[in-house]
Amino acid sequence: MNINKQEISKLINKQIATVERKIKSLKELTQAIAPDDAIGRVSRMDAINNKSVNEAALRQSEAKLQKLREALERLNEPDFGICIKCKGAIQPGRLVLMPESRKCMRCAR
Repeated sequence: MNINKQEISKLINKQIATVERKIKSLKELTQAIAPDDAIGRVSRMDAINNKSVNEAALRQSEAKLQKLREALERLNEPDFGICIKCKGAIQPGRLVLMPESRKCMRCAR
């Protein structure tokens, strides 16, 4: 298999840092909306809707962070980069873009 695990480790750590920054930002955006804020009825409805969208993005980001951390832990295992379904090699390009991938492109479809 043609993967440089040191490079993959750097990519994972970079992605972890990016996702952690995104999570911090989303947590700020999902703060409770105080009822005494004078923002008007329509603006309040928009704020509540935006809060819901940001909460969903926060959950997705937290799940991605968990998968990235797990990938970092698995990096030195002998089966890293091996598809859990067909046992073939996961394409190096897929691992670069999505290091948390556990399936090759064919099996992921």
